[in-house]
Amino acid sequence: MARYLLDTHAAIWFFNGEDRLSKTAKEVILDTSNQIHLSIASVWEVAIKTSLGKLSFDGGASGFIRLVEDNGFTLLPIEAVHIIALENLPYHHQDPFDRILIAASLSEMMSLISSDGNMAKYGIPLTW
Repeated sequence: MARYLLDTHAAIWFFNGEDRLSKTAKEVILDTSNQIHLSIASVWEVAIKTSLGKLSFDGGASGFIRLVEDNGFTLLPIEAVHIIALENLPYHHQDPFDRILIAASLSEMMSLISSDGNMAKYGIPLTW
C-alpha cells in the first residue's frame, strides 16, 4: 500500500472536479489500494484563505474536512517531528503551508501529490 500526501491545491481541485488535476494524480487518489492523507495545515490554509476572501470553498474549512472524511482520506496532524524537519529545510519556498507539507512528506516518507515542481528541490518524491 502506497501512502500519499495531498497538496492543498490538489485536494481542492479533486474535490471540485477540476480539469487542472492531472490524470496521474486523479488515478492515484481514486486507487483504493493507496492511503491518501491531508495535513491539518491544508485545512488551516483553506480556513485562512476563505476568511480573507482569497478562496471560495463550499462550506469553508468544515466542508473541506467533511470531504476529507467522505472520501476516506486520513487527516494528518502536525507532529513535533514535522516541526523539527521544518527547521532544517532550505528556503526554496517561503510559503509556510508548503513548507510544513514538505516537512510532513519527508518525515512520513510519503509522496506529495502536487503540481508544484519546485517541491522536488527538497528531495521528496512528487506525484503529478
